[in-house]
Amino acid sequence: MKVTLMMAMTVDGKIARNDRHFPDWTGSEDKKLFVQITKSAGAIIMGSKTYDTIGNPLPDRKNIVLTRNLSRRSDHPDLVYTNDPPETVLKVLAADGYHEVVLVGGSIVNSLFARKNLIDEFIITIAPRIFGTGVPLFNDEMDMQLKLLSVETLGSNYVVLRYRARP
Repeated sequence: MKVTLMMAMTVDGKIARNDRHFPDWTGSEDKKLFVQITKSAGAIIMGSKTYDTIGNPLPDRKNIVLTRNLSRRSDHPDLVYTNDPPETVLKVLAADGYHEVVLVGGSIVNSLFARKNLIDEFIITIAPRIFGTGVPLFNDEMDMQLKLLSVETLGSNYVVLRYRARP
């Protein structure tokens, strides 16, 4: 199972101003790239704060929401709440026929997967914004080696960095 972490980030390394900041601060080109990549994968994983900020399951994708709240349930066929560890979530997705999943945050969930070396690739859009303070990509100390795969411009002001995680 290929796991790609896909995130928009400010120049100063923040993925949001706070844990309730709606992700409407990136450009339309970034949103199109996000839809293209996540629909191609067919499944996304996010934390409950990220899901609550978005408010609805993203269409045409399996939405997996990691939560510690065992009372959360869904009747929507493409929305699953789980408190399973990352490895179990990936095994269930593989058993359901998925070959790729996109990790879409937030920093707690990103860290869960990173600590267990479960992230294969990173797609980071650098937005021409500075928040000063806010939510980092990870909520824990990390020491990861990455290999640059590509650098692309997106529109006139954004840069997309693609990295492969190296063991």
